Amino acid sequence: MSWQARRENWNPQAEDAREDGDIDYARVIHSASFRRLQGKTQILNLGDSDFYRTRLTHSLEVAQIAGGLSRQLAKSFPDHTATALLPDRSLIHAIGCTHDFGHPPFGHGGEVALNYCMRDHGGFEGNGQTLRILARLESFSANAGANLCRRTMLGVLKYPVAWSAARNPEIVPKLLDGPSTIRVLNPRACKPPKCHFDSEQDVVDWILSPLSPSERDRFQTLEQVPGKHSRTLHKSLDCTIMDVADDIAYGVHDLEDAIALGLVTKDAFAAAMDGRCASFLDALKEKYPGESENNVFEIMVDGLFGEANGRKRFVSRMVHHFLTGAAYAEKKGFREPLLRWRVALNGPRRDFLDALQGFVVREVICSPEVQQLEFKGQAMVVAVYEALAADPSRLLPRDECARLERGADPRVICDYISAMTDTHLLKTYERLFSPRMGSVFDRL
Repeated sequence: MSWQARRENWNPQAEDAREDGDIDYARVIHSASFRRLQGKTQILNLGDSDFYRTRLTHSLEVAQIAGGLSRQLAKSFPDHTATALLPDRSLIHAIGCTHDFGHPPFGHGGEVALNYCMRDHGGFEGNGQTLRILARLESFSANAGANLCRRTMLGVLKYPVAWSAARNPEIVPKLLDGPSTIRVLNPRACKPPKCHFDSEQDVVDWILSPLSPSERDRFQTLEQVPGKHSRTLHKSLDCTIMDVADDIAYGVHDLEDAIALGLVTKDAFAAAMDGRCASFLDALKEKYPGESENNVFEIMVDGLFGEANGRKRFVSRMVHHFLTGAAYAEKKGFREPLLRWRVALNGPRRDFLDALQGFVVREVICSPEVQQLEFKGQAMVVAVYEALAADPSRLLPRDECARLERGADPRVICDYISAMTDTHLLKTYERLFSPRMGSVFDRL
């Protein structure tokens, strides 16, 4: 039951020089799920610009930062016990590139919509769908999906608890009360728990099989949160590396997009960061004394909101500041080293990163402009799901319909829709509901 094992037996050819991480990375970047990320929303809708990040470019950046974190930890803590456990570059790149496979069209709005659609069939959550894609739906093996090694799958397993255990039964996905002529999702009630699906319990059992029963139970511990779904408490070493990298990419690079496209103002950013970025300002003063003769805070803000070269310089410095601040954290009570040791960003650097993420959420994600498009995307996801579910033998593509007939799995339609790019979902909606004539030759 080694961490290098795969669910289906597979032996590389004798002349194959690759290691497990190399094989998994190759399978990830050659997968259909990876290619589809190029057509999925990160924050801003596709078509608004050719500059900002999609799920694909975001995933590549997360993989690169995760690889950098591993190298930095090895350099900063060469004699630490956990350094010998760090994943090789290919393995952590595979985890970084795959971490958003399960996100549906239209980002978290699509996730909320599909959770409403699946309210009676085990729910929907993007990370849970990632695990399902890798374990079931990709086509690199007969019955084990991408058939990645156990350690890679452990790194992907961000929330090691099933939907039925994590959900608060008092929170039932529903529509908003009030509207009489349109159907509007209640976003708070439709937000899913962070979990894997009950349908993948056998996969999770296999991933965690090297652990003792007591460690397995501890790893799957839940914390009850009043009025919300329960939350998990533990992740593996590799997963925490990916998680910190994801936070850095989200906080810094999504900010870069928002500034470049004029979606946030200089004054709003300065007000939000005042008092929250002291660690970064101190680092700038120490490393670049020639640039900090005047107010270094104003220099940073001017640099970010000035010309492109200056903005990129400060964005790179931010990434470096966060990356070099990560350190090991010990979770006592675990004998398995991959669970005992984690990677975390704490203290003033964590506070600064939280401030960046919060600013992007308030000023961009929660803006009426973005929310109106998310609202429309949710409505299209629900409409397409309900149309296909109402008469699958008539409307569902034949390959998907055959899957439905073979296994009677209620997730088949959800799998099909969640895999769609934004454009595929939009064209499917138009084909089903647009009053124009349409054609059988329209390509989805």
